[in-house]
Amino acid sequence: MQFAGSHILSIGPFERPDVEYLFTIADRMEPYAQRRRVTRVLDGAILGAMFFEPSTRTRVSFGSAFNLLGGEVRETTGFEQSAIAKGESLYDTARVLSGYSDIIVMRHPQEGSVAEFAAASRVPVINGGDGTNEHPTQALLDLYTIKKELAGRGRGIDKLRIAMVGDLRFGRTVHSLCKLLCLFESIQVVLVSPEELRMPAAIVEQLRDAGHQVLESEALESSIKHVDIVYSTRIQEERFSSQQEADLYRGRFRLNQSIYTEHCEPNTVIMHPLPRDSRVSARELDDDLNDNPNLAIFRQTDNGLLVRMALFALVLDVVGQVDSHARDVNWYTAGRRG
Repeated sequence: MQFAGSHILSIGPFERPDVEYLFTIADRMEPYAQRRRVTRVLDGAILGAMFFEPSTRTRVSFGSAFNLLGGEVRETTGFEQSAIAKGESLYDTARVLSGYSDIIVMRHPQEGSVAEFAAASRVPVINGGDGTNEHPTQALLDLYTIKKELAGRGRGIDKLRIAMVGDLRFGRTVHSLCKLLCLFESIQVVLVSPEELRMPAAIVEQLRDAGHQVLESEALESSIKHVDIVYSTRIQEERFSSQQEADLYRGRFRLNQSIYTEHCEPNTVIMHPLPRDSRVSARELDDDLNDNPNLAIFRQTDNGLLVRMALFALVLDVVGQVDSHARDVNWYTAGRRG
């Protein structure tokens, strides 16, 4: 695919060489993400961050990634703070805000809305999540995390064994991740969910068409016995018609240290797109896993900076200039912890 000047709306346009190239650039961003070096390659550039749905990690991660490349961020959060609350169309909003920005990241609760916005935008648009559809940058950072976690064990992504657990119907992160996995070979995927929250049939078929082995199950313990990755998701209560309906499924699949020790292989990696639901009625990933060295959820968030920095550099076509606009820093080590 052509990165420079392109929208990043879906996993669809990505081929395996595109993903591998993106990950190579992400590796190069590490000293900047860790503040060992500073670059001003995007000095003067403006990111328009438009988040019409609650977000912490994605919004701050995108903003931090842009800042770390030397750019500035202008944010809109929530419909009530935007002209859309006054009846403005996505078309008009896109035409206006793309005049103020060099690139835009958008999250919206309605499927297809980001693509509609991008069609009217005069600058590249990155999808920060649109309804139950896709979350492409989350999938990319998830796959980058899988790559790094397995590399430490002398493994690659091909022949990965992964269990995806929880709300697979409404969880857009797993939808995008499945589409990315179709670019690789001989993947074993176990989809663990209640019947009512199963992965959409079209995505299951796409995995099978790619030659992957797919098993659907409602049994957590037996499904996580022989996998490299357990990827847990919360119940997406905001997608349900009522709180009562969401409560029917909350807490159905809980992974804690006891279950992990009894049923997982010793080096099974635990992932989650966050936020994990820490309420007593939920706890899909229990707090007693916090000291488990295979809990990768915070390494995922760190990796999100690298991947999003790489995407900005590629889409704005400044990859070759990052180092030439850089300098070393000496304040980094004093107060920062690993």
